[in-house]
Amino acid sequence: MANAGHAIRGSRVGAGPLGESERGDAAPRVRVSYWCANGHETTPSFSANEDVEAPEFWDCPRCGFPAGLDAAHPPEPMRNEPYKTHLAYVKERRSEEDGAALLEEALATLRARRTGLRRAS
Repeated sequence: MANAGHAIRGSRVGAGPLGESERGDAAPRVRVSYWCANGHETTPSFSANEDVEAPEFWDCPRCGFPAGLDAAHPPEPMRNEPYKTHLAYVKERRSEEDGAALLEEALATLRARRTGLRRAS
């Protein structure tokens, strides 16, 4: 008699037959339909409070595209920009002339260090 019938099986803290009277009244809700470019419809629920407005766009849980309120004209999927290298970002900020000047300055610094090392040895 290891258990001796003292354990309550299939139950956990807070579980039980709770009804509306024990939980309280549910807040009034309104369901809003959104459609994505793939034709998926999603209907999240929002507070029916007049101070709360449903957002214009919602992410589609099936494909991740943005979904809008107009089924006939859903929003276009966002374009993903290709990965840029560090060099691409630098080229956006600097002209070719600036780059050449910086390179020459860095090479001059390296050459000065090398000549200093040769004299010290």
